[in-house]
Amino acid sequence: MRSPLSVPTDLWEHPKAQNALAGRDFAAVIKHFRQYTGASQTTVGALTGLAQSDISAIERGVRHVQSVDVLTRIAEGLAIPPALLGLAEEPDATDHPARRNAPADLPTAARVTGAELEDDVRRRDLMTGALGLGAGLLTGTGTAAAAPADQNPAAALERSLFEPAAATPTTLNELTTGLAAARTLFSDARYTALGSALPSLIATAEATRDATTGRARERAQAAVARAYVLATELAVKQHSETAWATADRALTAARASGDPRPLSDAARVLAITMRRAGRSSAAVDFLARTATSLDHNKDGQQPEALAARVCLLMTAAYTAASGGRRSTALDLLQEAEEAADRIHVAEGRKPAGLFTISASPAEVSMYRISSLTVLGTPDDAVQYVRRVNTMQLASTERVARYLTDTARMWHQLGDGRRTYSALRALEHTAPEEARRPAVRTLTADLLYRPGSIPGLREFAARTGAAAA
Repeated sequence: MRSPLSVPTDLWEHPKAQNALAGRDFAAVIKHFRQYTGASQTTVGALTGLAQSDISAIERGVRHVQSVDVLTRIAEGLAIPPALLGLAEEPDATDHPARRNAPADLPTAARVTGAELEDDVRRRDLMTGALGLGAGLLTGTGTAAAAPADQNPAAALERSLFEPAAATPTTLNELTTGLAAARTLFSDARYTALGSALPSLIATAEATRDATTGRARERAQAAVARAYVLATELAVKQHSETAWATADRALTAARASGDPRPLSDAARVLAITMRRAGRSSAAVDFLARTATSLDHNKDGQQPEALAARVCLLMTAAYTAASGGRRSTALDLLQEAEEAADRIHVAEGRKPAGLFTISASPAEVSMYRISSLTVLGTPDDAVQYVRRVNTMQLASTERVARYLTDTARMWHQLGDGRRTYSALRALEHTAPEEARRPAVRTLTADLLYRPGSIPGLREFAARTGAAAA
């Protein structure tokens, strides 16, 4: 895009401008452009695809341009010759096979990730269909039509907390099978089916626990804890206040089990609930203590314990970022990355981790995207979008989380088309994720921003973000 302003032909030939460009001093570059063209920060933002607040932060030296994507957009928007920034002319994007296979209207960065994701998601769908879900403990686990956009998948769960379902004890093996099936529903992002299944699973798990003693009771307590972990994950996704109750019950059962694995699961979802209630500092401290306890465990250096530690550190990092603690968040992410690099993953096997999250370099990069975005520096997050290998993400739910984080990043950068591309990929990957309250809010905000994006209104209607 070229500026409609009156731009001097020798604008970038001034010694002051060339010194600023050579030193990548973008505060001086933007000031120079505005001085000689009379452009406002809002106009510069419109030319470069950045928000006015971003331009202000760059010009004040609060934010530094580090990503190639933002650098390129500034160069193109302000008509800066690429050579002055040490940039090569970009080759024809259609030469990349992933881009040749992408829809023509997808922005360049989203095309690559979208093409990579499509094959991955097809493989996951085929595997899920082949495995099937035969657990007799669960109800509503068959293939169901898409739920209405305004339906709350957590509604049945919320009712069951006050009116528990009647249940009879079962064997530990059947309980394990039922829990695994419920975990699969969560991993596949089938939240409506999960919400219908959880009341029966929880009631059966609690009845089994109450009917057993000794080691069998401890194992049943672990199953109860993880059933409530799934309930908390669902409640958090639907912004349900029942997350406090389910997280507390998960932690109580996990402690009674004497098993550090469900204890880590429960600690993580409780910390997420604390973060959403504005208690980020307390949540970070709680996660740090739990991670430290894994180190002190006799199996602390085993792959499973190390993977659990990585998961807790990633959650702690994003929690710290949500509370504005930048240095703490970045330190925790660095520690998580170093630990993740030490975990060996056998060929063809999923990475280890906790019950609903895995530990891998891709997960750490994904948490960097979300953390840097919530810290208000989304331009620093762009480089990590390209680092995420979606084959390292253990489930459809994790891929959906990556797409949601990417959409938020592009939205904060003011790039509506890339935001919409990420949202479209999200709907293709996990339709119920696109209907979550937080994603609908993002879609509505994008819809009512200036400019027109083909297909966005129809998408908003499908996902419940706007009236049809």
